[in-house]
Amino acid sequence: MAYKHTNSKGITYYLHKSEVTLRGGKKQTIYFFTKTEKNAKGEPCDLPEDRIVAENPRNGFLTIKKKK
Repeated sequence: MAYKHTNSKGITYYLHKSEVTLRGGKKQTIYFFTKTEKNAKGEPCDLPEDRIVAENPRNGFLTIKKKK
């Protein structure tokens, strides 16, 4: 079951992750939100312990930030 979050506009988004390779060859995990539970670009995942969800108040876009 993927983590889901409903923004202030009432739209539900699901968290996904994907592992990408950077130019230097280093692998990095990226997290992104989609409106559907299944996405071809990544796999559904839970919210990591060291992250929080932040919402842009102007447009309702969701992002992941590290806890301080």
